[in-house]
Amino acid sequence: MLSINWSDVWNVIASIAPQLIAIAVVFVLALALTIGVNKKTVKNVGTRKLIHSESWLVFLVAVVVAVSMMLFGPLASLLNSATATKYELSQTTISNANKLAKEIQAEAITMLKNEDGNLPLANKKVNVFGWGSTNPVYGGTGSGSMNQNYKTTSLLDGLKEAGIETNADLSKLYTDYRADRPVVAMAEQDWTLPEVPADQYSDSLISKAKSFSDEAVVVITRVGGEGADLPTNMKAKGITYTNNSKDYEDFKDGESFLELSQTEKNMIDLVTKNFDKVTVVYNGANAFELGFVDQYPQIKSVLWCPPAGQTGFSALGDVLSGETNPSGKTSDTFIKDLTQQPSYNNFGDFKYDNMSEFPTENFEEGETSPAFVNYVEGIYVGYKYWETAADEGAINYDDYVQYPFGYGLSYTTFDQKMGDVTYSGGKVSFDVTVTNTGDKAGKDVVEVYYNPPYTNGGIEKASTNLVAFEKTKELAPGASETVKIEFDDDDMASYDSKNAKAYVLEKGDYDISIQSDSHTTIAEKTITVDDTVTYNSDSNTHNGDKTVATNVFDDATGDELGITYLSRADHFANYAKATAAPTNYTLPEDLKANFRNNSNYKASETNNDSDEMPTTGAKNGVRLADLTGKDYDDPLWNQLLDQLTFDEMDNLIAFGGYGTQAVNSIGKIALTDVDGPASLNNNFTGVGSIGFPSSTSVACTWNKDLAKQFGDGIGNMAHDMHVAGWYAPAMNIHRNAFAGRNFEYFSEDALLSGTMASQQVAGAQAKGVYAFMKHFALNDQETNRLSELNTWANEQSIREIYLKPFEMSVKEGGAGAVMSSFNYIGTEWAGSHAGLLNTVLRDEWGFRGMVLTDYFGGYGYQNADRAIRGGNDVMLATTDVTNHITDKSATSIKAMRTASHNILYTAANSWLYENGEPDVPTPIWKTITYVVWGVVAVLVIGLEFLTIQKYLKRRKQATVSIAAPAADAPAQA
Repeated sequence: MLSINWSDVWNVIASIAPQLIAIAVVFVLALALTIGVNKKTVKNVGTRKLIHSESWLVFLVAVVVAVSMMLFGPLASLLNSATATKYELSQTTISNANKLAKEIQAEAITMLKNEDGNLPLANKKVNVFGWGSTNPVYGGTGSGSMNQNYKTTSLLDGLKEAGIETNADLSKLYTDYRADRPVVAMAEQDWTLPEVPADQYSDSLISKAKSFSDEAVVVITRVGGEGADLPTNMKAKGITYTNNSKDYEDFKDGESFLELSQTEKNMIDLVTKNFDKVTVVYNGANAFELGFVDQYPQIKSVLWCPPAGQTGFSALGDVLSGETNPSGKTSDTFIKDLTQQPSYNNFGDFKYDNMSEFPTENFEEGETSPAFVNYVEGIYVGYKYWETAADEGAINYDDYVQYPFGYGLSYTTFDQKMGDVTYSGGKVSFDVTVTNTGDKAGKDVVEVYYNPPYTNGGIEKASTNLVAFEKTKELAPGASETVKIEFDDDDMASYDSKNAKAYVLEKGDYDISIQSDSHTTIAEKTITVDDTVTYNSDSNTHNGDKTVATNVFDDATGDELGITYLSRADHFANYAKATAAPTNYTLPEDLKANFRNNSNYKASETNNDSDEMPTTGAKNGVRLADLTGKDYDDPLWNQLLDQLTFDEMDNLIAFGGYGTQAVNSIGKIALTDVDGPASLNNNFTGVGSIGFPSSTSVACTWNKDLAKQFGDGIGNMAHDMHVAGWYAPAMNIHRNAFAGRNFEYFSEDALLSGTMASQQVAGAQAKGVYAFMKHFALNDQETNRLSELNTWANEQSIREIYLKPFEMSVKEGGAGAVMSSFNYIGTEWAGSHAGLLNTVLRDEWGFRGMVLTDYFGGYGYQNADRAIRGGNDVMLATTDVTNHITDKSATSIKAMRTASHNILYTAANSWLYENGEPDVPTPIWKTITYVVWGVVAVLVIGLEFLTIQKYLKRRKQATVSIAAPAADAPAQA
């Protein structure tokens, strides 16, 4: 999602240019008549005055007509949004949302280290070091920003609420140093990390701090956001950064944003020299290089506190004080050196060297050309690589991984006992008994993994795969809970894109284990699949697919480009070759021939001469409310769709920015959709909701019920705000730690991501609020996202990793809306990729509802004609760019009809239609316009009357003055 920017402003001006030109032309003509009609050219003063008056009356009428055409044409969508009634949250909703936000963050905070029982704090006084303690990270930038209308609990506020007194002198030092956080925005980023240099801590300040408390907390913060990935090299060209000292640089060449700056290192040196009990709090969504915490024996404890939302920092105080027992688990693997990520060399900025004939321009990157990114790691994303590589003997695990996926400590201890595993009827089931063996109440997570049989050189498979998980209720010391685990055997199937071209469950032994994290096994048992199962028939589809899942993305593999994908074969023998930086920057001519943007796209290329023109403009008397609750294929839909005109369908498709348009002829009211992964933010009215903790925080809870409550909370706030749709949740994958929007996404793992996302979707949908699962698909980096980013990946990784959260959100969450992504998949824009949007989404998964583009700025490649033919129904546009349908062939009208059906189906099943056709007031701008029309009409009639009256009076006077001398003539003679 994008916010309003200067490109939007220019688009608005361009959309009303014809009317502005018309006004200018009429003005010039009126002025020319006024000047040209003078005493020399027209001697009759009455005629002269009449022409002058009439010309300006015509100009007045022209202005009113032109402005009206602007208002009811290109500006209507903007005006409807901007003048919408401001519905505010009720106090009850605010209170419930604040409470839920704290509950989520309480279970999201993950304890990574706790030596010598350092936490909870023994002292209710603590010295909090680090500039970020006074300016922590609440969310992300862009669509993930917080709403300023509600009170935000700061990190220090959260500690205070928990009864912890902090050193005010230290806090003042930081706020005096700098009060505001440098802005990391979409079009411009300042990556400066403000931190007070160690030599600015006076001896007296440190001495007083030691007297104040023997406990120290060091806060390290990192922010991310929409529009830019985090710098992998802080000295790279184009990186804006201001050093904290003139005596040294904070970063050397090659050092990244996700490691300590020199000033932060110096601060930690200072703190550890003066305090023996130090807790590090990392506040950020992106996995950070935390290797330094093991280099200081004084650092006893480490907490990961992902972005906390509006009130989540209250939970941090409770965790530090011991009021809350931490139960979070990592949603990502924390490795010691982020340059060792398998995706590291193939993430970021890569431009083709032979695509200069396809230039485009956008507000983020300026003038640009097509880019690419290669997902060379295949299915080996995150822990799936690290665990498998360790099992294969390809790496020494401890040299690379600091904190595994699914890892987290507690103030108590737990014992998990695995019951007998039953495998029958395609179901794997067993019980796990969890007992609190410590002395403090707490929650634990049962993590279930499988290790499938692998044939060297066969279908790629990771040796460790999360397949199920459950979180316990709070268990008192000595208490137990028996957790029931059940999953389908086809959840362990792998996608074979080369041979079967389908999902395959290979015969052999499958190890089923319960683990405390992805690396540490508690207990393990084995089941045997006697015969290989290939899911390639209508009677045996994978995971409930409506049609057989078979290869759809062969054109995205990039075989012609010579891409080598990482393979487990021979103990990852091809690792160096596969993960090396790309050397081929040339798109082969056969692929280039299929590349389209707005410079060479022609709708007629995909017209089908056999298509018959659908009926439009019929008078069947069907109203949209008549279809609420009806099946997508109910015959009544055809009668309704027959009533739509071309213009009505075009308006519905073209202007889907922050809501869908009204279609008065069928009783379709304008519906409002709003932005925000962790909240609801109306970009036009300024009304917003409470900001929940980030998606990464939700994932770290490993609590399905909290994710469902999150969706419920969004639904409740949407009702208060009179909102129908929510542009979230976002469920792309943490492919790389440097991705700018990782805060907005859940995890490196598809199952954890899909579980949390589908629960949020289900919660919102249960309230009749359609959730736009986004960004569909493979939108896992921000760099070059508007530069026609050709994303190359093999079918197995696309299906098993990147599409799985979306699949779960459709099948388990009941998603009613989708937001497609900016990038290309292979050489086809994701927003027009029929294989993705029709074959997979609708045919295989059975999705019914609308697909919306990501923000529609045109950008040289977004095109409504192209979109609807590929399965994308509505453009997230508020101004005229390339969002209108220009082709009126039968093929085009059929695509418009399908798109309208999808949009209207989603609308009819929203909560606003649950009690029949809604009554809506006339927008205030229309009322004002009608009044202006009336006033202008009276004014024009009055002025016209006066003009003619004066003209006739002058004419009469002129006649009298001519006649008088003639009457006097005889006397004069």
